[in-house]
Amino acid sequence: MLIIRFAMIFSALLMVLSVGLYIFSRRGTYLRFAWQVLRFDLVLLAVFGVMYLLERYVLTAWRVLL
Repeated sequence: MLIIRFAMIFSALLMVLSVGLYIFSRRGTYLRFAWQVLRFDLVLLAVFGVMYLLERYVLTAWRVLL
């Protein structure tokens, strides 16, 4: 859980920094990088959400059946 928090904080800082660099330099590469980081964050959140749901419902139901 702590690793995911650090990854999300680090990626949020990367996005803010790259958007800030885009505002100052008007180079599209910074904006594309921010978009890639955002997509990575969304995938990471989706994977984490699926793992949480599996742990919450599937493994709990498995313990009840045993």
